[in-house]
Amino acid sequence: MVRIIPDGQVGVGMQLPIQSQSSLYVEAWEKQAGPVELLEVAKTADRIGFFYVGVCDHVAIPRSLADAMGTVWYDTMATLGFIAAATEHTRLLTHVSVLPYRHPLMTANAIATLDKLSGGRAILGVGAGHVEAEFDAFGVPFAERGKILDECIDVIDLALREQYTSWHGKYFNYDDLAVDPRPVQTPRPPIWVGGWKTPALRRVAERGDGWLPQGGGRDNMRAAIAEITAMREAAGGEALELGTLTEVMYLGEPDFDAGDRTLTGSADSIAESLREYVDMGCSHLQVRFRNRSLSELTDQMEAFGAGVLPHLAS
Repeated sequence: MVRIIPDGQVGVGMQLPIQSQSSLYVEAWEKQAGPVELLEVAKTADRIGFFYVGVCDHVAIPRSLADAMGTVWYDTMATLGFIAAATEHTRLLTHVSVLPYRHPLMTANAIATLDKLSGGRAILGVGAGHVEAEFDAFGVPFAERGKILDECIDVIDLALREQYTSWHGKYFNYDDLAVDPRPVQTPRPPIWVGGWKTPALRRVAERGDGWLPQGGGRDNMRAAIAEITAMREAAGGEALELGTLTEVMYLGEPDFDAGDRTLTGSADSIAESLREYVDMGCSHLQVRFRNRSLSELTDQMEAFGAGVLPHLAS
C-alpha cells in the first residue's frame, strides 16, 4: 500500500485544460490556447497548493466520436514531463493512463522517468479505456481490456518495486529485464485506479492504492464507498485513498449562464458543500471551474485556494 495524503488532510487537484478538448467540458478560449497558457494554469496550481494536476490519455479519436470527444488529446507522459520542469510541489497524475494500449514495461519506464525528473511527484492513475476503435487500431482485444489491465497493473507494480523482473502471464512474457531509471518514491509511485462499475471497484480493492472515479452523484458515491470499503476489508488491504470528481463550480455569482448544476456562491458555502465529500470518506477531490478566459480560470483557482482549501482539512 502506497499512501501519499496524510491522515486528516484532503488533497485537491484538477485536470488541466487545453490538453484535452472534449465538447463535454472544453471552454471556447482553450481551442486557441497552447503551451504558454497550459503552463500558466499548472504554475498557478503549484503556487496555491493544489495537490495534483492531471492529464488524460487518448491516442487517436475516430471520426464517429469527434463531435463529442474532440480530436485534441495531448500525449499524457510528454505533457506531464513538460509540466514537471515548470513546477515544484504539485503532484503529476495520469488521469487516466489506458494501460492496455501499451506494453506495461513501457508504462513502467515512463512513470519511473517522470518520477525521477519531477523529484518524486508522479501518480499513476490507470483505467481500462472505452474507445473501441483505438483498441482495434492497436490490435488489442477490446473485450479483454479489463483482464489486460489487471495484468498490466501487476507487471508495473513489480517493475517499479524491483529493478530486474521476469513475468510469465496470459498477455505478457519476458525474463530478467531491468527498468531504469528507478523511481524516487519508495517502494514505488502510487497507483490510483479509475472506474465506477463493480469490476472496477474490485480492481481498486485488490490492486490499487487509491480510487479515481468519475463524478457519479453524491448518493451514488456513498454507496460506492461502502461497496469498495467492504471489498478492501475482505481482501485484507489497508485503507484506500478515495477520490471523486466534484460538481463544476464558480466562486461568486456569475454574470453568465454557468449551468444549472454548477456550484456557485461564496467560498464558505462552496467549502461547506464540498465538506460532504470529505465526511463520506473522500481524501482527494478533483475540481473544475467554469470560466471564459485564462485569466478568469486562474482568478477562480486563486479564490478557491484562498477561501476554500483551508476549510477542507478533516
